[in-house]
Amino acid sequence: MLRLYGFAYAVPELERFGDHTGMALHTALALVLLGLAAFVARPEEGPAGLLLNAGTTGALGRRLFATTLVAPLLLGRGVLAGEDAGLYGTRLGIALLVCGHVAVFIVVIFAALVVGRRIEMAHARAEGQVRQNELLQAFMDHTPAVMFIKDLDGRFLAVNTRFEESTGLSRSRVLGCRDRDVMPPDIAHQARLADLDMLARGTPVQRQENFDLPGGPRDFLTTLFPLNDPCGLPYAVAGVLADITERVAAQREVQRANRRFLALLESAPDATLITDGDGIIVMANAQVESLFGHAPADIVGAKVEDLVPGPRRPLHSTLLRRYLRLAEPKPAVLDRGLYGLHSDGGAFPVEVSVSTFQAEHDTLVFLTVRDITERRQAEAEHAERYEQQRHIAYTLQHSLMGEPPRLPHLPSAHRYLASVQDPGLGGDWFDIIPLDRNRTGIVIGDVMGRGLDAAAVMGQLRAAAHALARTGIPPCQVMTGLDAFVSDLADQLVTCCYLVIDRDAREVTLCSAGHLPVIAVTPREAAHRLRAPISVPLGVNDSCGVGLSFQETTHRLPPGSTLALFTDGLVERPGTDIDSQIDVLARTLDIALKDAPAGPEILDEATARLIGALIPDPVAHDDDVTLLLIAMPEPEEAAGPTARETRKVLF
Repeated sequence: MLRLYGFAYAVPELERFGDHTGMALHTALALVLLGLAAFVARPEEGPAGLLLNAGTTGALGRRLFATTLVAPLLLGRGVLAGEDAGLYGTRLGIALLVCGHVAVFIVVIFAALVVGRRIEMAHARAEGQVRQNELLQAFMDHTPAVMFIKDLDGRFLAVNTRFEESTGLSRSRVLGCRDRDVMPPDIAHQARLADLDMLARGTPVQRQENFDLPGGPRDFLTTLFPLNDPCGLPYAVAGVLADITERVAAQREVQRANRRFLALLESAPDATLITDGDGIIVMANAQVESLFGHAPADIVGAKVEDLVPGPRRPLHSTLLRRYLRLAEPKPAVLDRGLYGLHSDGGAFPVEVSVSTFQAEHDTLVFLTVRDITERRQAEAEHAERYEQQRHIAYTLQHSLMGEPPRLPHLPSAHRYLASVQDPGLGGDWFDIIPLDRNRTGIVIGDVMGRGLDAAAVMGQLRAAAHALARTGIPPCQVMTGLDAFVSDLADQLVTCCYLVIDRDAREVTLCSAGHLPVIAVTPREAAHRLRAPISVPLGVNDSCGVGLSFQETTHRLPPGSTLALFTDGLVERPGTDIDSQIDVLARTLDIALKDAPAGPEILDEATARLIGALIPDPVAHDDDVTLLLIAMPEPEEAAGPTARETRKVLF
């Protein structure tokens, strides 16, 4: 370099070294180039690494190095040229040289500062980008979906932890590689085609895919979208894969359940309609067409009231609204007064099974409709036959029981209710038997059992009791004769009560064979039971006469008294005490006859009141009932007010 500077400044002293011969110019140049080559032989190490690196130190070093080589050379050459021209002396030349160096280095320093500032800003931007990349990577790692970013050639630039877990590939193994380098060929080919298709579209693409991963086949919802630079050109491809295996499995199960439900709906033998809470049909099965004449698709969206005859639509609509307003509507079956409308305009009776189902926020109503025209016809025929049989049985019952005589001197009223379990046939009976001018026999009995057999036994016993009573024998002997009669009948058990009313003596003689007590109401006493020895029912004693004897008792009753005789059907109820029911009967009778003359009309009203108090629902009563009220009027010689007035006038 000294040889080169000596040449540049025309200083021969720099061309030689002491007594040695001077160096040739080209030799000096070759040595400089050789030194430069040795300097840059290892550009990444030593001083060359400091000067040639791409960082801040390399940029500044290269600028300073160039300035150091060029600026002093040019400044020194200029100063010497001024001195040679005689413009200034040596001292002024040195001053100018120093000032030139200061100015040059100031410019170089500020230029280096500008470069350093730019480098600092670039470094800050780079650090910000790194932080953003770190945040992006953290966001990706904490996202449950699989995420990745690729360049346009398909090389992975970033992947998240979920990607590593799903594929079994580490991040270091994946970054910088293409799909075909780390994935099976079929999956890699499929992924590359998807990337290219998205880039060709230029818009995000979403599709459902299935991948055979190391942990087993999984379903993913894949979303691919481009990453664009400020100019709007794509520079990378980003992908998000959400694992929807469980969701897909649930959807498949729902689809299978829907198919099963539809198959079940279509296999139902009856027409089935499904409506919303407003009565709009949302689904119907094929049986609807055969019942209503409409195809299922034609009635979907219509109101269910459209399948009902016009005059009956308000009733159907009201029933449905009331059912839906229930707090907990339970399945119900309705068949009274409900009709369907065929497409040809014909109406037909239907049975509707209704139930509800809560589906998310909506209430669905299931209506199963069945044509019951044949059932209604069969019910009508059955009801007609039943009424015929009931009329026949009622006629037979009354012919067997007979119509008790109406005695003017012995007012009476009675009620008979047949059991609903048999067509009007039962074993209850009563009879009023005139014995002579002053005496009247009253008999009431109950054959255990129901139906035609009990009615037949009742008819025989009524005839036998009537015949025995007409002989005038005492009540206990009447019971003994009836007991012998019942003993000849197989497996029969009868309760019976026979009493004789003597108007002149104002006495009642009675005998009971296991029957319920007689209730008496007198002008001075409230309703009460007449005390009487109660023996075993008829048919219990041995047919040869060995057994308990029947006893009778006599009570004196004042005129105006009333007697009540009844069978167990009036007071016997499941779950109730029979004595309590008899007490209810006595209280009701006492109230009905209080302060009232015991005439036929009053007695008839009293029987109706007793039936209403003790049998609230006669239509559903399961036992036959007999009730008889007998009044004891004033004696004939004291009955008329004219005799009393005559005696008063005579005295």
